[in-house]
Amino acid sequence: MKHLLSIADLTRDDIEEMLVLAESFREVTQRDIPKVPALRGKVVVSLFYEDSTRTRISFETAAKRLSCDVMGFSVSSSSVKKGESLRDTVQTIEAMGIDAVVMRHSAAGAPNRVADWIDAHIVNAGDGCHEHPTQALLDLLTLRRHLGAGLDGARIAIVGDILHSRVARSDALAFAALGADVTLVAPPTLLPSTLAGWPVSVSHDLDAVLADLDVIYLLRIQRERQNEALLPSLREYTARYGLTVERAGRLRKDALVMHPGPMNRGVEIAAEVAEGPASVITEQVANGVAVRMAVLYKLLGSGASGVVGPGAVVGASGAHVEGATLG
Repeated sequence: MKHLLSIADLTRDDIEEMLVLAESFREVTQRDIPKVPALRGKVVVSLFYEDSTRTRISFETAAKRLSCDVMGFSVSSSSVKKGESLRDTVQTIEAMGIDAVVMRHSAAGAPNRVADWIDAHIVNAGDGCHEHPTQALLDLLTLRRHLGAGLDGARIAIVGDILHSRVARSDALAFAALGADVTLVAPPTLLPSTLAGWPVSVSHDLDAVLADLDVIYLLRIQRERQNEALLPSLREYTARYGLTVERAGRLRKDALVMHPGPMNRGVEIAAEVAEGPASVITEQVANGVAVRMAVLYKLLGSGASGVVGPGAVVGASGAHVEGATLG
């Protein structure tokens, strides 16, 4: 595995192997000293052309807990402000001696181009409205811990601004790959012009599907990406598609509520629901570190000196991952 650019690049077996590895790193994150020397000496660059809180901090935390050296990149204080191209920027960074680039960019496909330009491993941390593969993996890890190893037959609705969401595409592919029945719920104006290749069904009526769901996944209304009036008003959106307290009361007792963050409280989800017993939103964030540790280890650990592969479970007393001492 050279890069992680898209969930579509992973088979079901690949995904399940990554989740098993992530489970082992969850144990590491819960130790008093949550750090292991598995990737000591590796250099990871955090290259974010768009603002991020959860993803950037999660990746940087994951890299540091694996004992990587982390180089941060700030667009606002870089030569990008002087007109330097993306290609020149990444080739300059590569010349400093790096092993991996974790990249977010507003242009769909930008990480794929960078993968053609430099030899380092590339992780797509979100490209435009296209994909966000590690978000899908951490969502799967969260579901796995509640629903079991497989999602076969699970009924999941992804609700909201599908058109502008990179999370929606990655999650739809990932959930379906593990056997879930995925429904996109949105007004027609917030759906892509084509859903070719999306393994989903579509509904414009949240109330019609609500009572049958095992998982409801709310998406943020991305006002910063909307250049035209796609909604009459946020109030009307909430009335038809928001997970209000009343709607949440009609969910199955064991249904899960998810959101990738940041949330527009009171728009796509009521504050009381976001903090209620069905919500696993905070758990999603926590699982992100373990998943990103697994991704970095999978990319940088295999074949390294003393590191054979990502198979064994990390033990509480400092066990190993197939040859790599982790504690």
